[in-house]
Amino acid sequence: MEIPLKTDRLVIRDWTVDDAEAAFAVYGAEDVTHWLTPAMDRVGDLGAMRAVLNAWQETQPNLVPPRGRWAVERREDGKVIGGLGIRLLPPFEEDLELSWQLSPEVWGQGYASEAATALIKWAFTQDTDELFAVARPNNTRAIAVAKRLGMQWVGETDKYYNLRLQVYRVRPTDLIG
Repeated sequence: MEIPLKTDRLVIRDWTVDDAEAAFAVYGAEDVTHWLTPAMDRVGDLGAMRAVLNAWQETQPNLVPPRGRWAVERREDGKVIGGLGIRLLPPFEEDLELSWQLSPEVWGQGYASEAATALIKWAFTQDTDELFAVARPNNTRAIAVAKRLGMQWVGETDKYYNLRLQVYRVRPTDLIG
């Protein structure tokens, strides 16, 4: 991303190693990692989180847009409250997956929908025709966000990550707002 994306309440920007503490509040939380696809263990400590962020930073410049991982920062106080990602879905690596992860302390405030909407709109300026989101069937929060984003239910599959998942898709004509 050339410059950070901004919404009324949020900034979507590249991760830095200095974000480790805030990122750990997300990726170190069992309430978050329990739902991640692919299945991911909870990040164990700040050192491990710094290593993850460092790897994301090193990889980011080599990814073809719109792929990447970004921090979601609240504008009012500069606090990092979560992350967004766009990556290739296995096994054939043709479909692009949109993902969002927020700190449990900010759940229910509309930040996931606001951040993901901005990222989707940007992704559709990068020669992308569609994005997918996958969610475990009991992940009612993620499914609700996908629906709020205007994503359409495609079906259920075990094709991705060896997990039974609900699949949602958004195309430029599906966008709400």
